[in-house]
Amino acid sequence: MKENYSVLMSVYKDEKPGILKQSMESIYNQTIPTDDFVLICDGPLTKKLDETIAEMQEKFGKRLRVIRHEENHGLGHCLRTGIPECKNDLIARMDSDDISREDRCEKELEVFEKNPKLSAVGGLVGEFAVTIEDVKTIRKVPETNEEIIKFVKWRSPMNHPSVMFRKKDILAVGNYPEVRKCQDWYLWTNLLMNGYELYNIQEILVYMREDRKTFKRRSGLKYFKIQKQLYKKMRKNKFISVPQYMAAVSVRFCSAIAPNGIRQALFKKFMREKVTDGSRK
Repeated sequence: MKENYSVLMSVYKDEKPGILKQSMESIYNQTIPTDDFVLICDGPLTKKLDETIAEMQEKFGKRLRVIRHEENHGLGHCLRTGIPECKNDLIARMDSDDISREDRCEKELEVFEKNPKLSAVGGLVGEFAVTIEDVKTIRKVPETNEEIIKFVKWRSPMNHPSVMFRKKDILAVGNYPEVRKCQDWYLWTNLLMNGYELYNIQEILVYMREDRKTFKRRSGLKYFKIQKQLYKKMRKNKFISVPQYMAAVSVRFCSAIAPNGIRQALFKKFMREKVTDGSRK
């Protein structure tokens, strides 16, 4: 018998009610349903969003627990405070604007069942413009722990919204760090540096809407400084060498100051797989 699992989602005022409903319904329709859905409201929401949450509360019943923060603190803070609220050891991350494949959680549970020593299991993400039947690109991530260790030295090795992880292992490495961006990259690095193992299923588990602003959010000196601090931590822990540190920081600096169009083109060339025949499983 597979373990029960919790779902952890954060939502804030700028989310669209219809998109939130679609996201939550994709969790409701999982082939193995959750018995514990924790929804963190990151600050006051709109009336329409509150109505959507009330509607979904009727659908989920006691399985859905809504926790409201008086002020907006950002995703990292919501996840950091939300993890202790989850009643199960296995927790599936979910973003309020994404759509989980109906057997996403079942597939992740199967991997944990086969390899209980894993701390986190994720998968590929299909990016779409209008419907999930029309996937344009796939966010590629490595499969095995050995490949992930190599990959994490250059960028985040897991698609954050697709991940299911063990609560006890996340808390053992200090939970999500108190940073405004790159929280997941920091978390995977902390896990790997402490000997925990990760795995990525090589199938699309979550569908994500294309967002041109994504590449713009990865720019600027503030974003670069957060990444630089992570690389300093890797170097201090001898997870990377000095030459690797210098190379990585140089690449990240160039990416941060590059025009958004160039950054977007590079990301799509090296970190996305183009799809020519629609949705891929």
